[in-house]
Amino acid sequence: MQVHYRDEGNSSDSIPIVFIHGTASSLFTWDSVTSILKDKKRIIRFDLPAFALTGPNPEKDYSIDYYCKFVDSFLLRLNIHQCILIGNSLGGNIAWQYALIHPEKVTKMVLVDAAGILPSVQPKGAIGFKIAQIPVLRNIVKYITPKALVIKSLHQAYGDPSKVNTWQENRYFDLLIREGNREALIDRFKNNMYEDQTAKIMQIKTPTLIIWGDQDQLIPVENAHTFNKVIKNSELDILKGVGHVPMEESPTLFAQKVALFIAKK
Repeated sequence: MQVHYRDEGNSSDSIPIVFIHGTASSLFTWDSVTSILKDKKRIIRFDLPAFALTGPNPEKDYSIDYYCKFVDSFLLRLNIHQCILIGNSLGGNIAWQYALIHPEKVTKMVLVDAAGILPSVQPKGAIGFKIAQIPVLRNIVKYITPKALVIKSLHQAYGDPSKVNTWQENRYFDLLIREGNREALIDRFKNNMYEDQTAKIMQIKTPTLIIWGDQDQLIPVENAHTFNKVIKNSELDILKGVGHVPMEESPTLFAQKVALFIAKK
């Protein structure tokens, strides 16, 4: 399949940063952070299958196992044998699972409001996610997707919705309704997205930074503390007033946290 990706920054950097976005997102979610970090680091980011300009997987497989194989094939295609892996939400889930399968390929990892642990209390969540879990409604949304619904879900992903601009609203909507993407998103939701995997996470040995917005309505901040508790070689940064996508909402602070973590020996 064809993959939409960007390879930027310091081409002599032998251990690049690889960004993995979350559900219904795209490589554009890392725009601001990339512009800050690419002076010193090589930055690689891509649209996962099912989303944005990469679009549907012809095999219709959207399991985490498939995504880990996809990431590995993609990195090998670019001749990358070691990297710093940074993932948000679904991308965080893919990142830590990939690090478990290929620990020798991930020198450091940053989990950003990552999936993989069941919260003790059902989160409020973004409205789009809730609709996608109801069979009758998700079949309707596959063909008719109100822009207002997409905008509301995006606003709910921010701690401060006033930071969302019209360009972002249009980008998220346009990429979601690209041919095949809505059906692919529904197929993705048919996978078990809420299985608790704490036992697996405890096996992670990769040095890990956990970044979380304390206003995350989709994956509550309590999960950040659980990740920090069960990953022995980890540290935790909670960003105040920030929601589910810190790299979009607070890119300068986010980039500073990442740069400091990468610089540590």
